[in-house]
Amino acid sequence: MAVPKRKMSRSNTRHRRAQWKATPPDLVPVVIDGREHRVPRPLVRAYQRGLLRPAD
Repeated sequence: MAVPKRKMSRSNTRHRRAQWKATPPDLVPVVIDGREHRVPRPLVRAYQRGLLRPAD
């Protein structure tokens, strides 16, 4: 694993962290028990199989 050889300045650390962007999850419409719910794309199969229940 790469390890920095020198301490990074506070300014550089904050500038680097400011570049990170959080994106909202991709919500997909899924019909469960006759009602349409919007769930995150990676969890669609779990909702369809009944492993997870949507919060009402």
